[in-house]
Amino acid sequence: MRIALVHDYLTQKGGAERVFELLCHHFPEADIFTSLYDPDKTIELGERLVHTTILQNIPGATKYFRLMAPFYYPVFRSLDLQDYDLILSSSTSFAKAVRTREDATHICFCHNITRFLWDTQTYLREYADYQQLYPFIDKVFRAMRKIDKAYAQEPNFYIANSTTVAKRIKKTYGRNALVINYPIDSQRFSYSDRKEDYHLVSSRLLSYKRVDLTIQAFNELGAPLIITGDGPERERLEAQAAANVQFLGHVTDEHRQKLMSKARSVIVSALEDYGLVPIEANASGTPVIAYGAGGVLDTQIHNQTAILFEEQTSHSLKDAVRDFDKRDWNYRFIHEHAMQNFSELVFFEKIDRVIDGILAGEPFENLLQDRVVNVV
Repeated sequence: MRIALVHDYLTQKGGAERVFELLCHHFPEADIFTSLYDPDKTIELGERLVHTTILQNIPGATKYFRLMAPFYYPVFRSLDLQDYDLILSSSTSFAKAVRTREDATHICFCHNITRFLWDTQTYLREYADYQQLYPFIDKVFRAMRKIDKAYAQEPNFYIANSTTVAKRIKKTYGRNALVINYPIDSQRFSYSDRKEDYHLVSSRLLSYKRVDLTIQAFNELGAPLIITGDGPERERLEAQAAANVQFLGHVTDEHRQKLMSKARSVIVSALEDYGLVPIEANASGTPVIAYGAGGVLDTQIHNQTAILFEEQTSHSLKDAVRDFDKRDWNYRFIHEHAMQNFSELVFFEKIDRVIDGILAGEPFENLLQDRVVNVV
């Protein structure tokens, strides 16, 4: 059986790319396809051959990959996947559109619906330079929504990373999705029950991540806060921060691992579709303080692995931090919960069972039945 692995673009290193990296390791004989590939900016694929599209020949395309948005659907449709029996696409937008052989099986690992099309104002808020182009962009995006919805019918089956995303797939594309929570790369994190006196934020510095909310809360609390990660919001956030808030920018994986294992907590103030950071923290034996909506509801146990605050406000977060300080945390339990539920081993046991069931002709609704989202 010939297998093709397809990802939107390999020009950055986010959660979706880390999951695709795991898929590439799990299927070492599979061929890899993407629209654009920058090996210096994305996941480690060793000597694997990565098949790209004609967009790869455009100077600067890998750097300004977001500007290529109108061209992704045509180039993915142009990929020749006729020789492949099983196609596994990893997509937040375009890779689901690939054209496959009629008798082939296409399973889409959908990290989200195409967010810039269906939640345009939120998306553009992160990229203020594009706001002035909104009247033009809106017309283009309205046309692209019809195309996106049509190509969303191409995969035979959908796997979503969270209940939240599965509901969006159903609402926007009219497709049922099987929920299999994505794993962390457990080898990158080390357990420690010896915590130091700081809380940690590990995030890209984008507006929807609500790091500003965290800074406001910790300015008033006066507790030590370390922030790792970079992004267009950094200068504005640094201007808001008091002396107890430290920005480290981009750090190595090794440094990040140590920071996570020694932190008193990891703070997540964003509404995340899924979110690997809370699970990475837990794998390190570190509890989480998170806004209690979205993906964390699939991965966290309130008062055992996390404190979930109800309102996305600095006041609610401050109350959560004070509540956190009153509790004795079982760091070993936190670590074991993450490893028993969100490791690569558990993930691929489910994936292999689902793929084998699909190829054997079992009804999709019978596969991990309790996690198929049929209604909004």
